[in-house]
Amino acid sequence: MKSFSDRCKELLIGAEKLARVSNNLYIYPEHLALTIFSNPSYLIKKILDEVNLDVESIISDIKKNLSKLPIIKSEINEIKIHHETNKLLNHAIYLANENGDKLVAEDYLLLALISEKNNLSNIFKSQKINKEKLKIVIDQLRRGEKAMTNTAENNFDSLNRYAVDLTQKASHGLIDPVIGRDDEIRRAIQILSRRTKNNPVLIGEPGVGKTAIVEGLAQRIVNEDVPDSIKSKKIFSLDISSLVAGSKFRGDFEERLKSVLNEITKKTNEVILFIDELHTLVGAGASEGAIDASNMLKPSLARGELHCIGATTLNEYRNYIEKDTALARRFQQLYVDEPSLDNTVSILRGLKEKYELHHGISISDKALISATKLSSRYITERFLPDKAIDLIDEAASKKRIELDSKPDNLDELDRKIMQLNIEKKVLSKEKDTDSLKRLELVNTELKDLEQKSHEFTKEWNLKKKQIEKIQNTKFELENAKNELTLAKRNGDWEKAGELSYQIIPSLVETLEISNKKNKIDEKNFIENTIYEEDIANVISKWTGIPVSKMLEDEKNKFLQIETWLNNKIIGQEESIKKISNALRRARSGLNDPKRPLGSFLFLGPTGVGKTETAKLLASFLFDDEKSLLRIDMSEFMEKHSVSRLIGAPPGYVGHEDGGKLTESVRRRPFKVILFDEIEKAHPEVLNILLQVLDDGRLTDSQGRLVDFRNTIIILTSNMGSNYFDDWQNTSEENESTKLLKNNIMGSVKTFLRAEFINRLDEILFFTKLTRNNIKVIAEIQLKELNERLNEMNINLSWDESVVNLITLEGYNPEYGARPIKRTIRYLIEDKISDLILKEELEKKEIKLKEIDGYIELKVN
Repeated sequence: MKSFSDRCKELLIGAEKLARVSNNLYIYPEHLALTIFSNPSYLIKKILDEVNLDVESIISDIKKNLSKLPIIKSEINEIKIHHETNKLLNHAIYLANENGDKLVAEDYLLLALISEKNNLSNIFKSQKINKEKLKIVIDQLRRGEKAMTNTAENNFDSLNRYAVDLTQKASHGLIDPVIGRDDEIRRAIQILSRRTKNNPVLIGEPGVGKTAIVEGLAQRIVNEDVPDSIKSKKIFSLDISSLVAGSKFRGDFEERLKSVLNEITKKTNEVILFIDELHTLVGAGASEGAIDASNMLKPSLARGELHCIGATTLNEYRNYIEKDTALARRFQQLYVDEPSLDNTVSILRGLKEKYELHHGISISDKALISATKLSSRYITERFLPDKAIDLIDEAASKKRIELDSKPDNLDELDRKIMQLNIEKKVLSKEKDTDSLKRLELVNTELKDLEQKSHEFTKEWNLKKKQIEKIQNTKFELENAKNELTLAKRNGDWEKAGELSYQIIPSLVETLEISNKKNKIDEKNFIENTIYEEDIANVISKWTGIPVSKMLEDEKNKFLQIETWLNNKIIGQEESIKKISNALRRARSGLNDPKRPLGSFLFLGPTGVGKTETAKLLASFLFDDEKSLLRIDMSEFMEKHSVSRLIGAPPGYVGHEDGGKLTESVRRRPFKVILFDEIEKAHPEVLNILLQVLDDGRLTDSQGRLVDFRNTIIILTSNMGSNYFDDWQNTSEENESTKLLKNNIMGSVKTFLRAEFINRLDEILFFTKLTRNNIKVIAEIQLKELNERLNEMNINLSWDESVVNLITLEGYNPEYGARPIKRTIRYLIEDKISDLILKEELEKKEIKLKEIDGYIELKVN
């Protein structure tokens, strides 16, 4: 057994187990053959594929031979090796020695198995395989490698085992078209054509298309659209995880990588090695006392034996590659920027056909433009074109699922039929006149609905078949185009002519006819095209922004924002007007795109609607008050509390958790952020807001850039609230009002610095509420109470005397509108709650009436 590799020993142990299970006294060649063919390793599978052996047929024939072997019914203590097997093993040792191998590897064990004359010979003869043919395949896969170690098989055909041939994939049309990266591909070709330091490293953010550039280069090599110096080269993409996986013992990883490098060295000037995520090389495979992958590559890179392309992100290049200057100097940097919106649309148009083919749907051009614009606007933490491609892919996937599901109108019909069938079953047991009449009606309705359902189902199935026919034609057309490319490349002009002038035009014509027929169909149960709304729906799922916010419907709503807010916030018309104008500017695109949508400072006494305005803005903009992030600045009175907003510094407890402000905005970038009672915060805390207000971004404690361009920043304060006592609430601004504003701003400037005030879009003054304002608010509060009671089937009515009493009791200029809620609570709500708990109010009406300064409840 010393003469065999570890893999051969495993096969012999497997053969022994098979003999024991089969109750055979000896290990026959059949046991060994079945073990090899039933669970082939990478090497054996590769050999069998190359010689076109029908493995299933061989296994079946071997099992037939096994069933004829003598069986021992008594317990077997020791399994012996049969003389035929012994002869086979000796032949394998002879073949290995003849080849100059130190150990027998599994490929030579297979060669000996097929070469030896025994009971298996007829099986292999039927497959038309011989020793000479097999030997040629083995030598091609070994590429001169010898079996000198116990794990020698891992080093055979290393390049194909641990890397993917991108040029081969490109030649078979398995790579998506690469559009809009011509400059980067040309630059990569220039670097590759240099005499020294001809190893480009593509550096760019995740998703900008670094890997696609290398795939584009592979396509150009296949199409011979490159300089002569790299026309004959092949690009192999190295899989670091495959190299590391399964390397249990020290030296396994190094041995695998060394065998890959040796194979590349033997193929001088033939291979370009592409290493995606280049930073993973640093430290890969290194255990105590061992060197990592990057250090193993340095000598080959330095001598020019290894032609390499790397790809990594900016952060990882800085953290891993730049620190190792000896590695960094062997690569030439090539920065890959995010493509523009126009280039992204072009990229999507190039990929459109592939995604239509995969999902079996159509994608409109408007959907591609919408995916680009909406992803750029609303998904700020990711990069184009990756995020736009993901949008198209998910929208197409969603549409495909809808196509495979039953249409809503048909589903509704079938549910109604099911309900009527249940009712029919129950009514058929009743004998009274009413039940029999109802049964007759149910039977009539059921017959009508079943007829409709049958027609709908028939039309739906017909529509599905039309779509399937279109899909199949598209597949045929795609295959024909791939065949045409291969025919031209191989110089098969006869086949190319047949495809160009007969097959492809015929398929294009069939496809056009099918598409026209599909569009003419008026009863379109299945919408198989992606439009802007589908893209908006996907973004809505990702970000939580309502669909209407991204489409044209929102524009009309923004024109009504002032009226809507004035109906909710009473007595602050001037402030509401300024807020509405600022938001309309932002929606129309006239505001600075680098700043938040709006930044406001609300000044005024308590209870006048400052915080309520922020809540209503969140509700208006995002249809959800949860989109309001409220930060109480009284919690940030100490200098060190700034870490709670952006995260603790490195080395401190809580560094990994992130900050309350930055984490919330990073996860959901569309928010109204309310900094309540700003005057209570430490001045140093406010300094971090300077960058947010000016540039619309903030760097957190972990170095991540958080985008605030889609937020509305609102700061509230009671500074100068004593001056509001003298404010005359008039629509016109007089000298007295100007003086009061100057006095209030004087108070503000004692706390907020000039550069902070200067960065705000608007400073708004919320004046004290008049008695008339309080009366309107009381009416609104009563309506809200009535809405809550309506949900319990209770109706509430009142007259003006009730509103006047609430106003009289609740009016307090110093506290604003807040006392109104308390007044309604003790005058009305407490009494209603007692009646509800006593169950005296089910489906009743309550009339409120003012009698001698009290409110009485009359229940009807």
